Amino acid sequence: MATERTYTGKLGSLQRLSIALAANSADLKDLEGTRNKLEGLMNQAQDGVKRQAALRAEKQEVSRQLKTLFIESDRLANVVRVSLKAHYGIRAEKLVEFGLQPFRGRKAKLVAGTPGTPPPPGPAPQAPGSIPAHPTALAADTTTQ
Repeated sequence: MATERTYTGKLGSLQRLSIALAANSADLKDLEGTRNKLEGLMNQAQDGVKRQAALRAEKQEVSRQLKTLFIESDRLANVVRVSLKAHYGIRAEKLVEFGLQPFRGRKAKLVAGTPGTPPPPGPAPQAPGSIPAHPTALAADTTTQ
């Protein structure tokens, strides 16, 4: 006999066995106590499977409710965050208490030609008759010829 992998399959197998035992109870008088015990365990298992199905359905319903609650709470929290920024100002360090990042400005870009910055790279000098490395330089050379 193949092994049953689901509780429902196992219950079906147990029910078939119990029905066969009951049908042949006249021949199997010495197994009457065992058959009664098997039926009791089978009834408990059926109750457990029914309870598990009910709990699974309840879990799915609670999961849907939690999803809705978290969506609504995220929306409301976003409104509160915007309100806090409007109340204190976007640069206020007080926003850190609420888990928000105050605006502290952008980092200044380095301007070419200021002291301490390297000059921008220029085109590399080429020897006469050499092949230019860049395709646009190649196009410029062919137009002059």
